[in-house]
Amino acid sequence: MYHALTEDEVVEYVRALPGLFTGTAPLLSREIGDGNLNMVFQVREDGVEGRSVIVKQALPYIRVIGESWPMTLDRARIECEVLQIQNEYDPGRVPKVYHYDVELALFIMEDLSEYMIMRKALISRKQYPNFPQHIGRFLARTLFLSSDYALESGIKKQLVGRYINPELCKLSEDVIFTDPYCDSPRNNYHSLIEREALSLRQDIELKLEVAKLKVKFLTQAQALVHGDLHTGSIMVTDTDTRVIDPEFAFFAPMGFDIGAVIGNILLNHAAHIGHSSDPLQRGEYQQYLIGMIRGVWMFFEEEFRSLWKDRMIEPSVNIEGYLNDVLINILQDTAGFAGCKMIRRVVGIAHVSDLESIADEQLRAESEKLALINARKLVVNRARITTINDLIEMIESDGSL
Repeated sequence: MYHALTEDEVVEYVRALPGLFTGTAPLLSREIGDGNLNMVFQVREDGVEGRSVIVKQALPYIRVIGESWPMTLDRARIECEVLQIQNEYDPGRVPKVYHYDVELALFIMEDLSEYMIMRKALISRKQYPNFPQHIGRFLARTLFLSSDYALESGIKKQLVGRYINPELCKLSEDVIFTDPYCDSPRNNYHSLIEREALSLRQDIELKLEVAKLKVKFLTQAQALVHGDLHTGSIMVTDTDTRVIDPEFAFFAPMGFDIGAVIGNILLNHAAHIGHSSDPLQRGEYQQYLIGMIRGVWMFFEEEFRSLWKDRMIEPSVNIEGYLNDVLINILQDTAGFAGCKMIRRVVGIAHVSDLESIADEQLRAESEKLALINARKLVVNRARITTINDLIEMIESDGSL
């Protein structure tokens, strides 16, 4: 029967699984989760060279709120299975899964403790030259290979049903596309940006475009998306990149995942108003982040075009000019969803440490205002974007909210 495990119970559970730990060393467990939905334990053999694994157990409610907001336990199955699918599409870019338990809503996977969370790395102005290629290729492969371009229609429709994920989709629908534009009790923002937060509710032009994007999110089952691909769901080393936490996965517009990555990079871009006091140092790192955005899209497009050539099974779309039209539409969706993600992280229920960790309240407010300005540009003007350079020029141009 389901119950939330304690650290001691996790040790006993893991010890009983054949083949996971074969030595005689004592097992140690500690709860390391800092998310809103799950318990995450690291279990390791005592000793410097001991093996370790991660045990992730879904909770039946939102952790930050409590039992008043219940959540499905089936998301553990979805996350476990999607990790395995993603590992087929782009081997080695997600942690390996070792075990799944449907009754306890938990699975055991590879420990990536030697990796750094991408968000923390960007706050510290670290640089990862391999990241754009790794994440761009991951996006292209996971999105293209789960789409009608690469899957037979019947198989694709079966997968859509298997990963419908209604409760987590509803959470995304509300916190990304609805709450920031109305007087929702879940909204949360600093008093220094109250004017900007309240103006979102009166901005008819912006709300119209957000409504269009929400309908895309609700109705366009283009590909199996990660569903929450922010920089806190990406782990990095100097040479490697891994993607974690696809529990929000379902079939949605391809641009949703790409927009999440780019939107979170732009949140970090704005946050360096508060993290980098030296103007030259700040400007150099912000340009590095802009280059990262360009690289992510360029590697995505390059891999997507290659897959279109080699893995396309739908003959009706092999018409001159169609692929270019597909990529422009994905890029425009990317811009719009990036903007929506940015807005919700500034005024909605769950913020990001890029902004939250700025000690000076005035500088934090300036950073959040810049994020809102850039987000609005991307949402409202996305139809003008036909290349990644158009998107970048939009971010770099002067403009008010």
